Amino acid sequence: MNDPINVLTLFLFNIVLVNIPLLYGTVGEIVVEKAGSLNLGVEGTMAVGAIFGYLAGSAANSLAVGLAASFLAAGLCGLLFALLTVTLQANQNVTGLTITTFGLGLYFFVGKGMGERWPAMSGASALVEGFAPVELPLLSKLPVAGKALFSQNPLVYLGAAIAVLVWWYLGFTKTGLRLRAVGENPAAADSVGVNILLYKYVHLIAGSGIMGLGGFYMALNMNGSFEGSNCWINGYGWIAIALVIFANWNPVLAVLGTLVFGFFNTLQIYSGALAGAFPGGLGWLNAVPAQLFKALPFIITAVVLVASSVRKKEGSGQPAALGLNYFREER
Repeated sequence: MNDPINVLTLFLFNIVLVNIPLLYGTVGEIVVEKAGSLNLGVEGTMAVGAIFGYLAGSAANSLAVGLAASFLAAGLCGLLFALLTVTLQANQNVTGLTITTFGLGLYFFVGKGMGERWPAMSGASALVEGFAPVELPLLSKLPVAGKALFSQNPLVYLGAAIAVLVWWYLGFTKTGLRLRAVGENPAAADSVGVNILLYKYVHLIAGSGIMGLGGFYMALNMNGSFEGSNCWINGYGWIAIALVIFANWNPVLAVLGTLVFGFFNTLQIYSGALAGAFPGGLGWLNAVPAQLFKALPFIITAVVLVASSVRKKEGSGQPAALGLNYFREER
């Protein structure tokens, strides 16, 4: 364990393993925001996807069923958000916060309601096997990076594939370009025949569904162990919102953002091991209070938000109509 190469490899491996849910949450929120909607309900949406995906996957003993259930359950949160903000023109910020409160409340209500009937993940062999590492041929044999990047569970590869697919969809398909037009200037898009209502509904639901997959991932990563006081999501939804800004609304850059935030998040666990393995360069990590490491991801989140508010808008991927309700009569 004290071998420097092994310590470094495990450190990098866990950056990816533990923090890939941030990628799901970030990419899902990018899809939502590209439609011109600001959904602050990522935390609650991921929680809903987590608990219903896990329960369905455990009951059916199927990873595919768990993925589908998490996507659909979180998608219903997106549908609720769309109904309130697109059809009923409710305030997006307030609605997003309401979704978070509702989602977390539903998570604890269902979890505590199950009581002793809560299913152990060990009883669902398909979930255990589905979350087991899968080594990619040749790539997994690379030193350090092979184990860290190419010996992960299938949901890691799925998250990266979704990020690339959404990037291609937004930038190189007619539907994706129309979606971006809806987020930039819905009145102009409406004037050329784009169905604003349909585009917003579909992408708010789809983006929320992707967030739910991240919640299901976290459920599996926590071995399905429900605690009545702590939620599996544990603030990741809020960090994902900040990561959207960090990634400049680019799904591919969100992969890099996940690794950066994951580095600080994982450092709190491996600081002692890194200091012992590399005493000359990283020995100072032992002098850093553990509380600071625990707070680092949220400190970085705050720094990103502050920096984004003062930086110039040139080159920003932020949709111009983000957070603004569209009134067709005022076109």
